[in-house]
Amino acid sequence: MVEGYLGSLTTEERTLLHLHNQQLPSGGWEAPATLTQAGISAAVHVQRKHIPRTLKRMEKNGHIQVTQRHIPGGKQRKRVYTLTEIGATLANELKDKIFAKSVVKGEKSVPLGDLWTSPQPILELLSHVDEGMNYHEGPLVSPVSNPEGMASIDAQYGEELVRRMFARAWEDGKITKDEQSLLNEVVEFLGMHPERARRLSNEARKELKIPPPEEVYYDMIVQALDDGQIMQDEIDLLETFRVAFGIDQVTHNALLDRAREQPVQSENYSAYAATVKTALQDNVITADEHAMLRTLRQELGITQEEHERIMRELSEHTRG
Repeated sequence: MVEGYLGSLTTEERTLLHLHNQQLPSGGWEAPATLTQAGISAAVHVQRKHIPRTLKRMEKNGHIQVTQRHIPGGKQRKRVYTLTEIGATLANELKDKIFAKSVVKGEKSVPLGDLWTSPQPILELLSHVDEGMNYHEGPLVSPVSNPEGMASIDAQYGEELVRRMFARAWEDGKITKDEQSLLNEVVEFLGMHPERARRLSNEARKELKIPPPEEVYYDMIVQALDDGQIMQDEIDLLETFRVAFGIDQVTHNALLDRAREQPVQSENYSAYAATVKTALQDNVITADEHAMLRTLRQELGITQEEHERIMRELSEHTRG
């Protein structure tokens, strides 16, 4: 779930604005990471695995074109995405419509477009605007491709996974070359800024709350299965983790069956669970928080049974 005005835009609209005026470098060889699925995912605040659906729909509608390029620092060529002429026209129309809106900055009301200076990413500007069209000096939400700031709830799940993996790797006081290679793959898969990953590493090293490798692996499977299917790049990542941490095929099958047996969840289950977890940080949910959660359940389509399941799981985790 994305905070502020950005949350009022669809994933497709955010993708149009992200790709606005981004052209492939001439020469047909390299392209920036911002044009990959991971780069787009990080910029538009949507989990990496959900981006392909949006991109396929946009490609089918003739809004984007796809090619393969080498990404600086990467080992293999990857698919990169740019706007077609039709897509560029839609992006321009959307940008003009948004920039014509009035926003309150300080005590003045000004057109949003007056606050934008190229080459600032449009989404970065919009991250400073709340639902009431008030401009804030600091961003309300920061993509994982930025080194600092609070990430959206979807991105926080990826951050938590990386933090747990770092905790596992730090168990013996050092991170081996193989462990670092695996962590780099996960960080790249999520489109996470290296400085952000280093911060998570330091946090994990200080806390040293080391989860069993099977628990981390199970979390990876659950996240991969949250739309009912596991994509090929997720299969590759799971296999790399399984081999690196010595998880045998029998254990893999058992964890996979366990994940598949989980009750079917609403589309926004993970986002709601993260909000409940935040509300429970002080072990108490106030009356105001109860009211907020009730409203959020209605907006996100979360059932009462799902709410009770989340409360039960968080309670068991706290006792554990």
